[in-house]
Amino acid sequence: MIVLLGVLVVILGFATRRNPLLVVGVAGIATGLLGKLSPQQILAAFGDGFASSRSVTIFVITLPVIGLLERNGLQEQARTLIGRLGKLTTGRFLALYLLLRQLTAALGLTSIGGPAQSVRPMVAPMAEGAAERRHGPLPERVRERVRSYSSSADTVGLFFGEDCFLAIGSILLITGFVNTTYHTHLEPLQLALWAIPTAVCAFFIHGFRLLRLDRSLDHQLAAAGGRSAADGSRTAEETK
Repeated sequence: MIVLLGVLVVILGFATRRNPLLVVGVAGIATGLLGKLSPQQILAAFGDGFASSRSVTIFVITLPVIGLLERNGLQEQARTLIGRLGKLTTGRFLALYLLLRQLTAALGLTSIGGPAQSVRPMVAPMAEGAAERRHGPLPERVRERVRSYSSSADTVGLFFGEDCFLAIGSILLITGFVNTTYHTHLEPLQLALWAIPTAVCAFFIHGFRLLRLDRSLDHQLAAAGGRSAADGSRTAEETK
């Protein structure tokens, strides 16, 4: 049981807001030493884990490419494109992206989007462009709110859409655990079919929240404009 002290290291590290990579590394080393592994065995375990999960390092390739695209005007082109679509508001655009993200995730295309691949370089700038076309320059507080809703559309679409795909890791993990533990025969198709009603409900619930964002932005920016006008008139009177 003493090897479980490595979990305590993780809890303390996250509670004190240390670097996650450093916390996990120290916890792994501590767990290995408590389990009476030699330094060579601990290093070999780290190497085996990295070799078996090489796909997690794909961001090393994608991030420089996205940065290069942004430097050459990707965000500006996204804003220009959304500016030509007059009837597409911020809420409608994000609801369409939620639907697209959920459908592609249900087909197993989970890497087609994401915060780094699509939200930051394209989705968020397009949502901001739609809001700017309707309201003019946005305050920083409103801009951050639009970005958070853009990220939420991606996250909700992926989370509830991927379980509708037969070969996703979570479905295979559940079926493997249930079949091994309870000596039954549960097919991935059964879980995927039961995930569809949940995904549909998630789309309608979060889609409604996204569509309601337009009205919320109208009220928020109208109130901000009223306060700015009142402050301006007050300043003019004080100047006189």
